Amino acid sequence: MSDAADQRFAPPQAHVADLAPEQTVLAGRGVRFVAALIDGLIAACLIAVILMVPALQSMLEAEESAGGIALKPLSTVVGLVVFLLLQGWPLLTRGQTLGKMMFKLRIVRTDGSKPDAFRLLGLRYGIGLVMSLNVIAVMVYSLIDSLLIFRESRQCLHDSIADTQVIKL
Repeated sequence: MSDAADQRFAPPQAHVADLAPEQTVLAGRGVRFVAALIDGLIAACLIAVILMVPALQSMLEAEESAGGIALKPLSTVVGLVVFLLLQGWPLLTRGQTLGKMMFKLRIVRTDGSKPDAFRLLGLRYGIGLVMSLNVIAVMVYSLIDSLLIFRESRQCLHDSIADTQVIKL
């Protein structure tokens, strides 16, 4: 074999510099709070518009007068549908709610990868929905969930359960 033929298998001669791994910056507690408030306000406005539908309004009023702290299935379904319509698609495609989009925040796994649908909707949000079936359970869960953001990792309980974190883009 000639020397020219052996060069085909030689390593490339170009210099390739190693790039530093992208650093993730955790979202601040305050901006996460404001983004969540905006998400809640958007949902409340949509629900207010939905309540203007007379048939639905009368069904929800009948459900409300049926019991004080009892489970209200229609209200739960309306809230779930509103959440999925407003936040479901952006969460699944971008890892962001509308409020998080406004502040350039994103939900990612702790390893930086994109969370799947079960992790986002089932673990991050679904467990809170299940807890809301019991007044005492949701109060305890919400308190613990909110207070855990003050850890160094800035992960709320729902973040820890779903192995996610909220980062600044």
